[in-house]
Amino acid sequence: MMEAALTRTRLKLAVFFLVTFHLKTDLTEAMQVTSSGPQTIQKAQGENVLLGCTYTPGVQDIGELDIEWSNVSPDMTQKDKLLLTYTGGRIHNYDPSLSSRLRFIGDPKQGDASISLSNVRLSDTATYQCKVKKAPGVDMRKVTLVVMVPPSVPKCWVDGKEEKGSPVSLLCKSSQGSSPLTYTWTRESGGTMPTVMAAADTGELLIKNHSDSYAGSYVCEAKNPVGKTQCRYSLKAHNPTNKVGVIVGAVIGALLLLLLLLLLIWLLVCCCHKRRYEKEVANEIKEDTHAPESQPPSRNSSYRSVLGYRTHQGVSYSSVGNRLPSVNESNASHPSNSDKASKLSAAAAAKPLPRLQYDHRYGYPV
Repeated sequence: MMEAALTRTRLKLAVFFLVTFHLKTDLTEAMQVTSSGPQTIQKAQGENVLLGCTYTPGVQDIGELDIEWSNVSPDMTQKDKLLLTYTGGRIHNYDPSLSSRLRFIGDPKQGDASISLSNVRLSDTATYQCKVKKAPGVDMRKVTLVVMVPPSVPKCWVDGKEEKGSPVSLLCKSSQGSSPLTYTWTRESGGTMPTVMAAADTGELLIKNHSDSYAGSYVCEAKNPVGKTQCRYSLKAHNPTNKVGVIVGAVIGALLLLLLLLLLIWLLVCCCHKRRYEKEVANEIKEDTHAPESQPPSRNSSYRSVLGYRTHQGVSYSSVGNRLPSVNESNASHPSNSDKASKLSAAAAAKPLPRLQYDHRYGYPV
């Protein structure tokens, strides 16, 4: 009984080893993509990239060789985009925009289905899949390509007056470059790197209390996974300016400017007054020089003649009660004007003078 049980146990072990060996042989001899390397490749824009896909078919893989390269859609509900195939001994390109840049690097039927993509662009960033089929075997491999822009030459400058005792910030910035972009400051000359605050993401190197020990040449390196570049800045340490003198000078300058402004206002007012006065005087002279119209005969004209008013040719003057002869009549009947004038003066003095009224037409009372 014991021998029979031992025999049955040995048979079970033998069958188990045979099955395990058979399965191992099938797995080993099945189609297998043997390419190794990183699953994610980062390349700078404009460079070339190799997407590897070497394979080894199994013993039982006797069907027709079929190789497919496709762009895997990030949306699982969408179909992958077919790019390049090798089937029936022929190569087919399904993307016209990549036909001149995408190709097999060797003979696909010799176990190497790797492809080369030249002059990569930002739009080429994607996950690519290599699928090798040879019935009944099939295997595949995925690789992700990330195209990035290398950093441009950064600009180095300082924020501050580089004065001793004051805070100074060294700044570094690249106008182009894909993230993640980092900045690193190093000291090129002048001594060891001081213990300062540096921000790798913003490119700022802050020196809180500037001194002579910080003066020297500094280098800023801008870097991302596909490239790096740098710039230099020579930091100096100046003596602080006399702030009191600057303030006093500013106050004096402001006062002088205010005085100048007041002087200009005063001159402008004086000029306006002078022009107004000249205009008024001109108007008064114009009114005074206006020629009066000829006046009609008046009873009061004789009194003006007697009192020394200038007589007008052809105008008759009369007294209050009696009519006086005209100048022409007086000259004709009286040869002596002086005697007549004396008599008229005496007569005018004996009688009261009438009340005279100002006449605007003549410019004097009548």
